[in-house]
Amino acid sequence: MSNIKHLEQASQDFAADLAALRDDIAKLTASVSALARAEASSTTNTVLGAVDQARKKFTEGAANAQDRVGAVGSDVEAAIARNPLVAVLAALVAGLLIGILSRSQK
Repeated sequence: MSNIKHLEQASQDFAADLAALRDDIAKLTASVSALARAEASSTTNTVLGAVDQARKKFTEGAANAQDRVGAVGSDVEAAIARNPLVAVLAALVAGLLIGILSRSQK
């Protein structure tokens, strides 16, 4: 009977160890899941931050380009106001060149 008691005790010990192992695996799974969620959140925040920075740089670049185009436009308007005859002659020459180039392609 002593062997049966030892076998029963070993069986109970094994069941307790198996239950503890299951509990440890469940805790480990929860920890890994929490870590994965945290990393996903961190990565999402990093990507969103990079997109926001790119959008800001693009907006600033577009504003700078618009300012430069406005400045060039102002310079052209001032040149036309100073020399209207030269501006009319330049427009006439440009029109003639466009007409000649478009006619030769037909």
